[in-house]
Amino acid sequence: MPQREIQPTRSELLEVTKRIRLTQNGHKILKLKRDGLILEFFKILDQAKDLRLEIARRYKEASEKIAIASAVDGVIAVRSASYALTSHPEIQLRSRNLMGVVVPEIESTRILAPITDRGYGIIGTSPRIDEATEAYENLVETVVKAAELETTMKKLLEEIERTKRRVNALEFKVLPELQEIERFIRFRLEEMERDNTFRLKRIKDKSAKAAEA
Repeated sequence: MPQREIQPTRSELLEVTKRIRLTQNGHKILKLKRDGLILEFFKILDQAKDLRLEIARRYKEASEKIAIASAVDGVIAVRSASYALTSHPEIQLRSRNLMGVVVPEIESTRILAPITDRGYGIIGTSPRIDEATEAYENLVETVVKAAELETTMKKLLEEIERTKRRVNALEFKVLPELQEIERFIRFRLEEMERDNTFRLKRIKDKSAKAAEA
């Protein structure tokens, strides 16, 4: 706000002081929100790191088991078992509020299926195919969990950046400008008060001299 547009009045001073208090309170709340979001982000980051390691482990395990099943039982038997699958995994996407941030909540069904629901006959397959199937089911379930965490982390990062920009704007732009305006108004009011005092003193001196004459 250019200083020429500022009205150096006590009501304006009260209004600016009020805005400073509100801005300081907003700044404090936003800093608490930012810090809380950062803590939540790092907590989820630890979980995501563990899941990434789990995905790598489960992928290696599934690859080994499918390789063994293909080598012993044959590629055709493995493919036949996979084509026999009648039920498919279902993903339901919901949302939840995490410290004011809308993040996804993924619910999966029919990923971990019992042997009787896999579509192929128990007698027509081998334990190796069953183990490979179970290994891939576990892998898919872990990937779904990881997708939820990764998306949540992305949403939190975006909100952290937005909150940081707002905190910095209040701290380095809005508050300094308001405080500068407050100082200017106080200075002008003090200056006006000194001028009034000086004028009153001159009037008083003139009146005293006129009385003496």
